[in-house]
Amino acid sequence: MAATTLGETSNASLGRPPEIEAAASGLRNSTMVRLLRFALANIRRRPERFVLAVFGIALAILSVTVVRTISSSFAITGSDSVARVLDGASLWAVPAGGVHYDSDVGAIVADGPAPDVALPDGWTGARTIAGVWASDAGDVAVYGSDAVDDGTAVLGAAAAETLGVSSGDTLEFGGSELSVAVDGDDGVLAVPEDVAADVVGDEGWWTLTEPEAMAGRNDLGAVIAAETGMPSTTNPAVQPEAGGDGLIYDAVGGSGATTFEQKFSALFSGQVTSSAFGLISIIGLLLGFVIAISSFLAAVQERRREFGIMASIGLADEVLYFFLVESALVFLSAWLLGITFAGIAVWLVVPQIATPVAWLAASATVAAYLPAMAIVGALVPVHRLLQQRPVQLLGDTA
Repeated sequence: MAATTLGETSNASLGRPPEIEAAASGLRNSTMVRLLRFALANIRRRPERFVLAVFGIALAILSVTVVRTISSSFAITGSDSVARVLDGASLWAVPAGGVHYDSDVGAIVADGPAPDVALPDGWTGARTIAGVWASDAGDVAVYGSDAVDDGTAVLGAAAAETLGVSSGDTLEFGGSELSVAVDGDDGVLAVPEDVAADVVGDEGWWTLTEPEAMAGRNDLGAVIAAETGMPSTTNPAVQPEAGGDGLIYDAVGGSGATTFEQKFSALFSGQVTSSAFGLISIIGLLLGFVIAISSFLAAVQERRREFGIMASIGLADEVLYFFLVESALVFLSAWLLGITFAGIAVWLVVPQIATPVAWLAASATVAAYLPAMAIVGALVPVHRLLQQRPVQLLGDTA
């Protein structure tokens, strides 16, 4: 007995020979082609309506994509900045004034002098001076640390580009001649601690490392808080108390799979999306959706007799499919136009934090809304149309 393939078994069970199945598949394909040609013909008939609808939705998509791109960029750069600050340490002791991310220099800087921390035996601490140097070439974040060799300046690629130097060059900083070494991509200029203090002052923080015997514990913040009397937290949203001694951020404590760096970057991201700009972008997206529905309702009114003929001969489903195809074309065109303009806008306005990854993530987030919007945008006018009998659609109306 000859072997039977799965496809043949399926066709046989349905009582449809392969030839009929192939013909049915070709019919479905030709139907999609006709619907697409029908939608394109309608667009060519009234191109101004299509252009206005696309531009209206594209502007809304642009605003949402810009906000999401900036939000994602802050999340990425914020996480990288915290990792740069901690450099493997478990605890971060910040001044009473706290710290903040300076988007102009692309780095975290301190808002006060490093707190006084009396470490227990076995603990080690590294003090970092963190401020902004207003050089003639532009503002640059400066980190001063004893980990940097005397007479050396270690720059990230972004800082090197701002100052116009490269590895092997000499940089004049605070009256000292420093040999330049470029390492990493950030915008930080790392110099010896005493050299940094002469230029940006004593603002900074401490990073603390536990004894080897305590490695891996998730209560280090509580332990050091009990020893030093300085409060600790695993939540980066918590700010130091005004007039207090400072605050210790526990970067390894807490529960859950979210790291301290991820929490810190999410805090930055949330500030952008929850801002007035973020709210306006959401309102803009809703307005763009209203524009699309208004355009489709106008198309229905203009072609009611044509759709009445289709409905009278039993082609009511094709009316729905037609609007689904046209709606998809409008929203797809608007999405491509909107994300393109959004990418250009972000790179022109905030090039220091914009990244292709953030733009792609924002574009994908916005694209997730499009199928639902396209379907609803088609269903609203079709539902209104099919509420009427074919004879009413064929009648003359003002």
